[in-house]
Amino acid sequence: MLRAQPVLSAPLAAIDMGSNSFRLEIGQLQHGRYRRIDYLKETVRLGGGLDAEGMLTEAAVQRGLECLRRFAARLEGFSPRQVRAVATQTLREARNRNAFLLRAQEALGFPIEVISGREEARLIYAGVSHLQPGDAPRLVIDIGGRSTEMILGQGRTPLVAESFQVGSVSLSMRFFGDGRLTEQAFRAAQIAAGAELEEALQPFAPDRWEDALGSSGSVGAVAQLLAANNVTDGRITPEGLRWCIAGCIRAGRTDKLLWPALRPDRRAVLPGGLAILYTLATHFGIDDLRPARGALRQGVIIDLRERLEALRHAHPEDMRDESVRELQVRFGVATDQALRVRTLAQALYDTVAERDPFGESRRELGWACDLHEVGLMVSHHDHHRHSAYLVANVDAPGFSQSQQRRVSDLVLGQRGGLRKLEPTLSNPTFAWQTLCMRLAVIKCHARRAIDTRALRLERDGDIAQLEFGREWAEANPRTLHLLREEAAAWSGQSGVRLQLQLQLPG
Repeated sequence: MLRAQPVLSAPLAAIDMGSNSFRLEIGQLQHGRYRRIDYLKETVRLGGGLDAEGMLTEAAVQRGLECLRRFAARLEGFSPRQVRAVATQTLREARNRNAFLLRAQEALGFPIEVISGREEARLIYAGVSHLQPGDAPRLVIDIGGRSTEMILGQGRTPLVAESFQVGSVSLSMRFFGDGRLTEQAFRAAQIAAGAELEEALQPFAPDRWEDALGSSGSVGAVAQLLAANNVTDGRITPEGLRWCIAGCIRAGRTDKLLWPALRPDRRAVLPGGLAILYTLATHFGIDDLRPARGALRQGVIIDLRERLEALRHAHPEDMRDESVRELQVRFGVATDQALRVRTLAQALYDTVAERDPFGESRRELGWACDLHEVGLMVSHHDHHRHSAYLVANVDAPGFSQSQQRRVSDLVLGQRGGLRKLEPTLSNPTFAWQTLCMRLAVIKCHARRAIDTRALRLERDGDIAQLEFGREWAEANPRTLHLLREEAAAWSGQSGVRLQLQLQLPG
């Protein structure tokens, strides 16, 4: 299957759908240097729109959609390969996220990926380490609206990356939701933040890093506040944080926080951000936190550029391939069997797949084949269900939660009835991926070398015709029996149907 070669000099765009703000960054990477072309930011407060049941309110949904429509206008003329949109903690939590994502993708005009906390941390470090390179061990902190990411790294390599479910929006709503700023509320907020961050004390201990950098909104707002009031030169120190907290308490209410350097849209979430920062400073020995030049959005662009570079090779590989190999080792996968299934499944898929400029659907099928037996470590009984669960929930750097779920669904569909996949099989791409994987698993069930040319798959609309010769059929009666059962299973589906066709000698 031929893929159009990506134009690496073209501008790339990242959309960061955070809990407090949505950001659009357009940038260019040339000769290893990053250049910003445009940057748009809107305060959406998506995280503030989660109700007590974990559902996004319609008001929050509308704020998000209106912002994405404005971003879409700026991205007019961009191809899908130039844009990557990621969503973070609020959509990791929201129970109605799938319904929102359907509307959001229609508004934006591009796919949106929900990324895990650790993947968010990895991308944050990629942005910081690229725009602010350094060889010393460093701690990078990013306080978002509903989560805080901490990364320990050296050079371009993240060594430890974690995400904690405490952020400036969620903490502000919980302890300062009525607008009052009291010493008791700050103390309670700091205790809550400390309880959430306590498990990070050992992996991010002060003796493990030399420099501390803070990325994105809360750190930038506090740094500007301290510099504008001549408290520090922009560095965040414990003394500076105490000055900010004392000023908040004197003001008494968030609507009376009238510091010149503090934007009105930051007033309501500043107290929560200060509580987290002061907890980090005191618990982790951070005497000097400097604002970083990079952030999640630049990391997304850098990661997208690396994927585009990989597409220029005959066998593209990126971080996700490395993650899959590590999972195979961790779960003791029989790699020879995985390779047999992968080789046949992708060969079948190449004959029926619709055009995919990125080749992502083919690669997802390959990853599913690589990992389809990880569940054997748990139990041989229903191992496909164990495998699917592990693939969906394991940490896999490079994968978004959305893509992990698709790969997990393919793994789940490798055998057994199709009813469990009914909602997903309505997607034609997924249906053809599933069919090719199931056929490969059947063909390779004896776990020995196979002739990949023995089966030929052709597509006629929604009809899949699987052709084979009489000699092969007579030599493989058990496999033929399984294929007939497979054809019967697909006959009850409203989409793809499987027909077996004996090739006549000619």
